[in-house]
Amino acid sequence: MAHLVEAPLLLTGTGWADYGLVDSGHGRKLERYGAWRFIRPEPQALWAPRREDWSADGEFVPGSDEEGGGRWRFARPVPSAGWTLRRGALHFGAQCTPFRHLGFFPDMAPVWDWMGEQLSGCSAAATLNLFGYTGLGTLALSAFGPVTHVDASRKSVAQARANAALSGLEARPIRWLVDDAAKFTAREVRRGRRYDGIILDPPKFGRGPEGEVWRLEEHLPALVGDCAHLLDADSRFLFLTAYAVRMSSLALAGLLAEAFAARPGRIEHGELTVREDGEGGRLLPTAIFARWTSRG
Repeated sequence: MAHLVEAPLLLTGTGWADYGLVDSGHGRKLERYGAWRFIRPEPQALWAPRREDWSADGEFVPGSDEEGGGRWRFARPVPSAGWTLRRGALHFGAQCTPFRHLGFFPDMAPVWDWMGEQLSGCSAAATLNLFGYTGLGTLALSAFGPVTHVDASRKSVAQARANAALSGLEARPIRWLVDDAAKFTAREVRRGRRYDGIILDPPKFGRGPEGEVWRLEEHLPALVGDCAHLLDADSRFLFLTAYAVRMSSLALAGLLAEAFAARPGRIEHGELTVREDGEGGRLLPTAIFARWTSRG
């Protein structure tokens, strides 16, 4: 059976030329996205900022309602249609969205790198990206073989395809699907499909393209169980993340341990973090994760 490593890990991302966590504190964070700087809410930043100067081009001001509303307030003009960023060979769009995000999750960068390490030497690995959002994980996986990208948002899938075109990767063997992740995965199990790797980044709450309701605590166990059926002893990995939830990464690891009880391999868990720019930069926690690898 897969060995569960009980001690948690930190998977830490650092800035690159087009992105960095400049500073954080007092419930906010200051980030750079190419030539622009933005301030966004960050409940995990309980400490005081290191810098006095938080000059920014825009700030997301949260609303007072419990639905996570709010609006952007700009100090200087920012391209409303977005702009292009780069990380390595990947080019992708960034934009100030109504949901406080900017079109991608920079804390996932070390996850993309880790997946590449697991697939090292592969050229035909079949992988699955559930809740694929704007596709940067999909594009990273496509260097190793065909990818199936699934997201319930037609707009997100369109942006993912646009990112593939920006990177010159539109000819890669990628299936772009607007679908409910849980329903699609259940169908894949019935079809007898298998994958070499799966990444799933589910929201706490969401809706499918036909109004299907997703609640993480309620629906995640069945989805993980189906994902385990799509992997075998020759598969390489499953990587699961969760944001803004009242649970421990050990809970996610326990769920994977149950799903992979009959499989060899290794299960690890911990926190995703981003390190602030500069000497002595602090670690800002952003999400919890659990992962299975066949290489125990």
